[in-house]
Amino acid sequence: MRISNIWRLGIKELRSLARNPALLTLIVFAFSLLIYVAATATPITLNTAPISIVDEDLSPLSARLATAFYPPYFDRPQTISLSEMNRRMDAGIDTFALVIPANFQRDVLAGTAPALQLNVDATRMTQAFTGAGYVQAIVSDEITEFIQRYRAEERPAVDLVLRARFNPELDPGWFGAMMEVISNVSLLSVILAGAALIREREHGTIEHLLVMPVTPAEIMLGKIWPTALVVFAAAMFAITIVVKTWLAIPVAGSLALLMFAMALQLFATTSLGIFLATVAGSMPQFGLLLMLVLFPLQVLAGGLTPVESMPDGLRLLMNAAPNTHFVALSQAILFRGAGIEAVWTELASLAAIGCAFFLFSLWRFRKSLR
Repeated sequence: MRISNIWRLGIKELRSLARNPALLTLIVFAFSLLIYVAATATPITLNTAPISIVDEDLSPLSARLATAFYPPYFDRPQTISLSEMNRRMDAGIDTFALVIPANFQRDVLAGTAPALQLNVDATRMTQAFTGAGYVQAIVSDEITEFIQRYRAEERPAVDLVLRARFNPELDPGWFGAMMEVISNVSLLSVILAGAALIREREHGTIEHLLVMPVTPAEIMLGKIWPTALVVFAAAMFAITIVVKTWLAIPVAGSLALLMFAMALQLFATTSLGIFLATVAGSMPQFGLLLMLVLFPLQVLAGGLTPVESMPDGLRLLMNAAPNTHFVALSQAILFRGAGIEAVWTELASLAAIGCAFFLFSLWRFRKSLR
């Protein structure tokens, strides 16, 4: 194996990528606007949900409840009549409609535990699921504080105090932006590496390479390192410019350690891309194969759902995937500021999986050339 051959083959791949506007646009979009969208468009968080209040009590307590809903979680509530409630919800104007019955304050002070009615438009699924809990918590807190002014009650013996670590404001944008970068590193590296080999086969230039004094290992490495370099540079741009500067999201750990982990991940995923390209016969087949492979890798890697909550068999299977270890160590470095003493087992696993993927892909690539 000659380093000069690998270098020249890699330069050829970089020039080929530079003349492909579609792939360049995909890389730029994936590591800029897509990260911004992931950080700002978070449907799991309640944001300016429309709410109306039917106040049949017209008491100080009902007025207090009406003023407890405000942005950013809710829009300013609209006071409506009971006859308007169904019409507004049918028209999709309100997601929540809180009905405060007559004599509500009197019954609360009398200790008879009156009931409130909360009508929820369940067709707005994300707001309906999270918003009902928000409304219940707000109403309970306001009523409790109101009662304590008129009738003293002992505080519970144990008071739970919540302290959020690593993300004190519980801003979902922090997690969304970081996980989008981590996800796109794996996604783009597999796509670019596999597309490079498929492109050689469809253009008929793979036969030209075979008659040259180069080995299959040199051809494969000549496609791996330029792909890894492009994705690596794009990911570091995304973290330093888009995440830290544009979105003002702090990075807790060492970028140097993250760069080392990313290099190991790229070695594994580009090898996986080469393997998928040897299985597929054309670019459409490669695209269909990506749907079968990348979707489970992304969803089951631990970025969306904790690995600990998965069944034992599935968790054991995902331990053989590089994405699982890369997500775990990236979260530890980026969010918790972990050092190498905390993630060295994940780094070792990632290196072992990358070597196994590379050797298996090389065997498959040599077999496909016969």
